[in-house]
Amino acid sequence: MVFMNLYFVGRSFIRENAVKLLNEVKGSCPRWLVIVLPAMVELADTMGLDVDFPEASREMMSFIFSCRESFLNKEELEGDLHCYPPLLSYFEALPPSFVSDEDICRHLSSDGSIFQSPSATAKAFMVFGNKECLTYLQSLAQRCPNGVPQAYPMDEDLIQLCMVNQLQKLGLGEYFVTEIKAFLAQVYRNYKEQNSWAKASNMSAARLHKNSLAFELLRTHGFKVSPSNFCWFLSNDEIRAQVEKDYEHFSSAMLHVFRASNLMFCGEYELEEARTFSKKLLKKIVSAGNGDRQQVKVPTKRIEHELNLPWFARLDHLEHRAWIQEKEANALWKGKASYNRLSYLYKEELLQLATRNFEFKQSLYTNEMKELKRWAEDCGISNMGFGREKTSYCYFAIAAATSSWLPHDSYIRMLVAKSAIIITVADDFFDMIGSISELEILTDAVGKWDSRGLSSHSKVIFDALDNLVSEATNKYVQQEGETDISGSLKDLKEKEDGKLNSILVNLIENPELDIEDSIAFVRKIIEKKKKEFLEHVLIDGLCDLPKPSKQLHLSCLKVFHMFFNSRNRFDSNTEMVEDINKAIYLPLGRTTKHLSLQPSTNKNYTTAKLQFCLSFKQHNTRMNFTTHQVSAPTLRSGYGMTFMAPKIGLGFI
Repeated sequence: MVFMNLYFVGRSFIRENAVKLLNEVKGSCPRWLVIVLPAMVELADTMGLDVDFPEASREMMSFIFSCRESFLNKEELEGDLHCYPPLLSYFEALPPSFVSDEDICRHLSSDGSIFQSPSATAKAFMVFGNKECLTYLQSLAQRCPNGVPQAYPMDEDLIQLCMVNQLQKLGLGEYFVTEIKAFLAQVYRNYKEQNSWAKASNMSAARLHKNSLAFELLRTHGFKVSPSNFCWFLSNDEIRAQVEKDYEHFSSAMLHVFRASNLMFCGEYELEEARTFSKKLLKKIVSAGNGDRQQVKVPTKRIEHELNLPWFARLDHLEHRAWIQEKEANALWKGKASYNRLSYLYKEELLQLATRNFEFKQSLYTNEMKELKRWAEDCGISNMGFGREKTSYCYFAIAAATSSWLPHDSYIRMLVAKSAIIITVADDFFDMIGSISELEILTDAVGKWDSRGLSSHSKVIFDALDNLVSEATNKYVQQEGETDISGSLKDLKEKEDGKLNSILVNLIENPELDIEDSIAFVRKIIEKKKKEFLEHVLIDGLCDLPKPSKQLHLSCLKVFHMFFNSRNRFDSNTEMVEDINKAIYLPLGRTTKHLSLQPSTNKNYTTAKLQFCLSFKQHNTRMNFTTHQVSAPTLRSGYGMTFMAPKIGLGFI
């Protein structure tokens, strides 16, 4: 009775959805569907089950059957191991007469499987009674009593790399610092033995995906790794030609290669070539529009995001939001239809945790924004009557940029935001309304650190700066003991047209150059310095600054890129509104714009609780300069809210 009920449910689903589903693959039917679907229909027919496809879908079904015949007549059993899964790995979907006992013995793996496919191996045992296949199946049943995976053994390093990548992109890496560090240390040991990695998969796309993802994660976490570990495909003419020919199939691998190239250091010309190569193919995928959507492994929207927004201009908090909301990014699975999507436990729980974590940070940022605006009003900075009022912009930038590595350190966020606000006001005062006399008096006062003789705007700016430095000094003394901190305003960035900058200085020194040559010259210097700077931030031992301080410097650089990457977003009154709303005010379920930059008071995120299955430990990276943990009743306006850490563990296999 249960079987018949399932049969009727399945038949009803086919009748209601067959036309829609088949139309989606019309003109670009994926290889695996061409092989598997006809076999399923034929199996149902031999068992006397009536699979009633609607009339409108029968032409497409006929086309799929003819494609299957074409595959069987033209493709070799072992196939192209550099690209697609071999045809023999679909043995359960092939006609029995198509495969001989000799074929099975010739392609039998040392573990007794047919290309690590449990279903193909089971079919081989059923047809030929191979004892090695039986041994493999019995071992598999013991190891996986609750369900057999579509491929076994699976590449455990790749699974865990994808787990770490997923956790970080969801904004959850801060909760698994110890586990991630231990795993990456193990991966690093394996990564140095590149030959052992090459044996993990016969498919170049899978190897490229794994190697480039490992490079990206290891370099991000400070390990010294060489681009040659995943740029090997550039020197292999056969594989390189295959990638260019089947670029849709290699889309995911090329995207990971491109992402890895974001972390380029000086002199890594091989990585620069890989970036150029992958970028060309990714642009080709985007320009093709819908194209062969069944072959493209990642959403075109994601590729466009990677190509159009430089890594240096991205803010972690907004990236986390985009990843949580991108459904396809979280549809991780592995089977013959896809080599690079890996299933793991607690997918929905992780998404729920990521959502709660993101919205908890929003509530924290909302209250800190209120506190910052109150400070700006109290010290008179927001009521100067001239220039740019950028309290929201400054706070949003530092909060969104440090979301991953500075999630709960309120004081550092507030200190940096206040500093940026004061600098902006001082910059406008120097550029817009200050007289020569006023500017000289203010500069002299700062040099002496003495406010006597100051008045009006100069007095407000100096007092705000003095109070901020005094506050920072007290915090530092609490942590480090007695010290002498003197403040000064140095090298205020000149942004007004007509002020001397590197390009104009270069033109003065080299009058034979035109403006475009000078821009190109300066841009080349900047790119070189950025690569040097990134190496100092990511690799330990190159400078004396502690890791959190280096991360803070990198975050500030990313903020400047975000504001001035393609245009001056900082000076616009509307350019940043949507991003600020997404980062601070709009819950994940909403896509419409918030009406203003004022925080909503209707929501009450007092406690977020998630009870999952395994032990959990929250980690917090402390700055070597006093950090301020959020705890009641220290701060006003709801700062005392706490986030109850869920109990969850990494499902590493």
